Amino acid sequence: MAMLIRRAFLWWLVAAAVVLPIWLGVGWVTFGRGGWGTLGLVITVPITFITLAVVALLVRIRPTVRADRAASWMDVGVVGALHAAVIGIGFYGDSGAFFGVMAILLAIVAFWSSVWQLISDGAKRMEATMVEFERLAAEQTGQGSGDTASRPFTRVDEEIIVIQERTERTERTDGGGERTDSGQ
Repeated sequence: MAMLIRRAFLWWLVAAAVVLPIWLGVGWVTFGRGGWGTLGLVITVPITFITLAVVALLVRIRPTVRADRAASWMDVGVVGALHAAVIGIGFYGDSGAFFGVMAILLAIVAFWSSVWQLISDGAKRMEATMVEFERLAAEQTGQGSGDTASRPFTRVDEEIIVIQERTERTERTDGGGERTDSGQ
């Protein structure tokens, strides 16, 4: 049940970036008062859309979210509170200023929480990659698990032939007996 809630919330993140700014407009038509509020609405709706879209993007690009196909509980709490504050703004009642301040603060917290989780997940993934890389490198050099099947030479008494390439210029003679430089 818990995983279902987190997965549903992940899908709601994308929908909320569109639905909640529309809710602000619908709420203004239904509950709004005064003409100056319309100017505030023209400014607020795009900012709300951009903020919610950026937070949703930061959550969805995280490696653990893509692997689990579910948001974290921290995302559910922080971003869910942000969505509740935006819904509260849409009623345009006497507590609209309180919900407005809470929405701004929660948007900042949601953004930095998402950035922090993205960096943490990336660091964990990089650490796991480096541990695997070091393990494979140790196996190839023979310092690893003691498995001799992966080593190129298993016996000490094997004969090894090393062929070195000479890089200096040599002179040669062509069919007429004249010596020519091979570089010409």
